[in-house]
Amino acid sequence: MTAAIVGWAHSRFGKLEDETLESLIVKVATEALEHAGIGPDDVDEIVLGHFNAGFSPQEFTASLVLQADDRLRFKPATRVENACATGSAAVRQGIRAIDANAARIVLVVGAEQMTKTPGAEVGRNLLRASYLPEDGDTPAGFAGVFGKIAAAYFQRHGDQSDALARIAAKNHRNGVDNPYAQMRKDFGYEFCRAESEKNPYVAGPLKRTDCSLVSDGAAAIVLADMSTALSMRRAVAFRANEHVQDFLPMSKRDILLFEGCSTAWGRALEKARLTLDDLSFVETHDCFTIAELIEYEAMGLAKPGQGARVVAEGITDKDGRLPVNPSGGLKAKGHPIGATGVSMHALTAAQLTGEAGGIQVEGAKLGGIFNMGGAAVANYVSILERVK
Repeated sequence: MTAAIVGWAHSRFGKLEDETLESLIVKVATEALEHAGIGPDDVDEIVLGHFNAGFSPQEFTASLVLQADDRLRFKPATRVENACATGSAAVRQGIRAIDANAARIVLVVGAEQMTKTPGAEVGRNLLRASYLPEDGDTPAGFAGVFGKIAAAYFQRHGDQSDALARIAAKNHRNGVDNPYAQMRKDFGYEFCRAESEKNPYVAGPLKRTDCSLVSDGAAAIVLADMSTALSMRRAVAFRANEHVQDFLPMSKRDILLFEGCSTAWGRALEKARLTLDDLSFVETHDCFTIAELIEYEAMGLAKPGQGARVVAEGITDKDGRLPVNPSGGLKAKGHPIGATGVSMHALTAAQLTGEAGGIQVEGAKLGGIFNMGGAAVANYVSILERVK
């Protein structure tokens, strides 16, 4: 363990009409430093996760973090991007700076403002996270890509509509108690299962309740080396932090296996010297409910084609053997692209320090995180443990 989270901050996710990208960044950067009990002078490096891809006319955004305080001027600041895993890419960049002894304290911010972009443009922007020569003309954008994945899964393993509805209902139920969540409403299984005017099909077998939300929002964490972290108010250490990048074209792999996800989980658990049974909960990347279903299998909770059993038996419920997405996940919390991975780390740290409020998993000691970019192309797994 070389790095730990010592502070964090999180904005509300949703349609934030009174906010700008800059104001969101400034807000969480300021609050994260306050939560860590340090000042801007203590920061050695800044990393911003910001996907953009057309969501913001301001393309050059790394220095927006400096707007939080003039004392951040002249600190090294870098923007990183890796599709929907952009936030976790920023976290990993910060960890590597500490690993290399290039920094003692790193401020990591993730942010995106998506809702001011017209709907058709949102779809085109997100589709840029796919392999355009193969998927660039996919109807319904990125939802269409995952609609194809869902249809292929159904063809191989049978109709999984019940399982997808259970995942959606679970995550919406969890999101009710998350004050940061964009959608705090328990829709119930029956609503998520049935096609209706309010829950139409979007792409393939995916309905509206199977798709994550277009969101504005930001989150930030403060990272410190272990010796520094142990002298601070709190410290949540990285038992593991792994990154696996897979081929971009889905035609070059069996997309129903999410092999990058399984490889990242395998490496992380081996490094942490743990098994899934040791984890208290997992925050996983449910950009679409079919993704969470396949991730159950990729992480080793079920064999290929048997992920439906996991959710049907309540294993991943908040009071189950391994709660998955107690925050409500991307499905209920929202998915501002650049913020998502940082949000996962912030809320996992909050769980492990007993600061998660209504979404608290009782007795949480070890938390797992899986954040992915594209269709299981960029794969990041972190395993966190409180050490102070």
